[in-house]
Amino acid sequence: MRFTDARSSSTHPNNRQLRADGYGRGTDDVRSDGPSCPGPLIVVSNRQPYRHEYEEAVSAADTKEPPDVSEDGERQADSSVSESAAETADRSITVDEPTGGLTAGLDPVLQRAEGTWIAWGDGDADFAVADEHDRVAVPPDEEAYTLQRIDLSDEAVDSYYYGFSNRVLWPLCHGFTDLVENRPNDFEWYRTVNERFAEAVSEHATADSVVWLQDYHFALAPRMICESVPRSTTVAQFWHIPWPSAATFQRCPVGVRVLEGLLGNDLLGFHIDRYADRFLDCVQRYLPAADVDRERRTVRYDGETTRVVATPMGVDAESYDQDARSVSASQLSSLFDRYDIQRENVIGLGVDRLDYSKGIPERLAAIERFLERNPAWHGEFTFVQTATPSRTDIRAYEKHGELVRSEAERINRRFGTREWDPIVYTEDHISAADLCALYRRADLMVVSPLVDGMNLVAQEYVAASIDGDGTLVLSEGTGAHETLGSHALTIDPTDIDGFARQIETAVSMPSDERQRRMNTLRKRVLEGDLEWWMETQFDWIRRVHGDGPARGPDSDLKREFDERTDRDSDPDSNAGSNTGSDTDTNSDSYFDPHERTPQL
Repeated sequence: MRFTDARSSSTHPNNRQLRADGYGRGTDDVRSDGPSCPGPLIVVSNRQPYRHEYEEAVSAADTKEPPDVSEDGERQADSSVSESAAETADRSITVDEPTGGLTAGLDPVLQRAEGTWIAWGDGDADFAVADEHDRVAVPPDEEAYTLQRIDLSDEAVDSYYYGFSNRVLWPLCHGFTDLVENRPNDFEWYRTVNERFAEAVSEHATADSVVWLQDYHFALAPRMICESVPRSTTVAQFWHIPWPSAATFQRCPVGVRVLEGLLGNDLLGFHIDRYADRFLDCVQRYLPAADVDRERRTVRYDGETTRVVATPMGVDAESYDQDARSVSASQLSSLFDRYDIQRENVIGLGVDRLDYSKGIPERLAAIERFLERNPAWHGEFTFVQTATPSRTDIRAYEKHGELVRSEAERINRRFGTREWDPIVYTEDHISAADLCALYRRADLMVVSPLVDGMNLVAQEYVAASIDGDGTLVLSEGTGAHETLGSHALTIDPTDIDGFARQIETAVSMPSDERQRRMNTLRKRVLEGDLEWWMETQFDWIRRVHGDGPARGPDSDLKREFDERTDRDSDPDSNAGSNTGSDTDTNSDSYFDPHERTPQL
């Protein structure tokens, strides 16, 4: 994959016409207006779509923990800082605006709906620009909808977010039960913060409102909300991280209360079937009073019905496609100079948050094994690993970061020369433009979490691989494996020998096979994009909202997606080159906050 300044002009797999503004929605597409909610929309998330900072604090803000794209769940969404005319006490204020992930995808939906977004106000100037009710109209220049900010104290953040959310629910749901820390007061703060959000919802909700909660930070809020809003208000939630087995969930110190809270939803969504079924297993085992209909995936509890669905989340694929097309040889050359990467080398790439669930140590071990077995690749292969520090206030994350850094250094000492290091490891912030350049240039992308809700990085790489000659090496532990696994190289990240063999397969794969695999992957990613996912969510919400018949796991929605995936599948595509099972487990939170010092 080599660049020239003349841009590639390959055809889109789904023949969508692209807008000149680069955001990837077709001008003649029937979905040009985007997804629409069946009622007045209230979004509840940990992360806010717009964040206000005092200008002199911007450089410090750049060092704060960026949001997961998990979210992500997986990669962190880049945020652009734009000047605002607002000034408070003679201090200029800047605004962080959403540029990627679910936050950016939902923003135009809220604008069209003139809805309300309720989130933690984590910017140091957030409440200086809000009114007496902690509300501000956004976007700054258009004021299309209301952003309701929740102010949290240091103790609240430490216990609700860094405590119960990320010391109990995160490790539990990812299967790291040995890392669960049930500290005193964490759950009570989690409950209190959930109450704060539920109270804010009740101030905005009407009889025809749709309340849509995002992720694991709000496991208790749905029941609190349904008890304080009109009965006809629809309450829905999407759980972006994996759901554990019933045996693992038993380790949750307040498991029954978590289940009861989530069953306050009319609709509860997961990325893949396995997690939806595991949730039903937990309800059946730990809530004997619940009536579980596994065929229809419904739960009747305390007089109310919750429908459970599975829909794999996508990315804004056409934007990544467009950004990749804008990459020039000079841009990539500058990037390679910065990190001393030899231009002619075969390039492997890893893009992760520095989280113990991402399998980075196992990935480095597989690269080491590959180098042991293949001395001919010394000096010819470079693996670029970008890692974003995250939740560093939690000791498990601090220790994990130390391990990853030391392993990268050790492998470079073992194999490196004066002219070449096999691993280029960086914790620098990589801009969205540079990331797309790396995606497009990488000969292989290694996505190897031990377990991951979805992993959007895999989809971003595919969307940006416009030349069609890259190879995706994908863990069977990701939700993305369910739709991409048949045409990726599957790995069990804990099988280091098998992992290394798949790297060998990737670097030696014939061009025509790389093209065949990538063409199918691109078709799936472009069709199952973020807009498709949101439309599907709103269709499910529409049905529980009363605008259509409820449908079970064999619904037309699910059948449409499964048939499209089956139609693209080649049952022999991985013959002789895949290891491990084609089954999968299921980004991260897509609404992790920036660190700041709020007041309650």
